[in-house]
This record gives sequence, structure tokens and C-alpha cells, in this order.
Amino acid sequence: MGLKEKFEEHHLKDKLLPGTIDRKDMLILYGLYKQAKIGNVNTDRPVLSNGMDIAMWDAWKAVEGKPTDEAMTEYIAKVKALVHETSTSSLTICHCCSIC
Repeated sequence: MGLKEKFEEHHLKDKLLPGTIDRKDMLILYGLYKQAKIGNVNTDRPVLSNGMDIAMWDAWKAVEGKPTDEAMTEYIAKVKALVHETSTSSLTICHCCSIC
């Protein structure tokens, strides 16, 4: 299985992570996902928006310049670590952002 396929497989696992995963980890995943799928931030930082939109933009900006393959690899590693930390008995669908 290639890197892109592993990345997509782990994105599906990301959606099943428990809702108890902290905001910091979810934002790290969001930033890596956007960097892997789109590349560098291509929008202005939200100003008249809720705090979550700004935090999501900041998370993406934090990984700006990271090559696609590196972002995918880090995303996969983060999902694996989070899956390992959580109990599969409490799986829920993630509703943290518009990419899920």
C-alpha cells in the first residue's frame, strides 16, 4: 500500500477517534491534513470569526512549507498514536471540522 492510500486509510480512522481527544491533537491532525491535501495556506487568517476557525487556520499555518509526503507521514503517525492511546469501545464520529 502506498503512502497516499495509507494516508486515506488513516483519515478514516481519524474520523472514528473518540470525542475525548483534546483540541490540541485535533488541531494538529487538521493542520497536517490540510497541508497534505492542499499544501500551504491559501487563505487569509480569519478575523471576524469564531475562535475555532482561527485555531484551525493557525494549525494549518504552523505546518506551512512541509512537503506533502512529510505531512502525510506525520499525520499517519499521529493517528496511530492517538488510536493506540484510546479505547476502541468508545468510538464516535468526529465532527470537529469541515474536512471530516
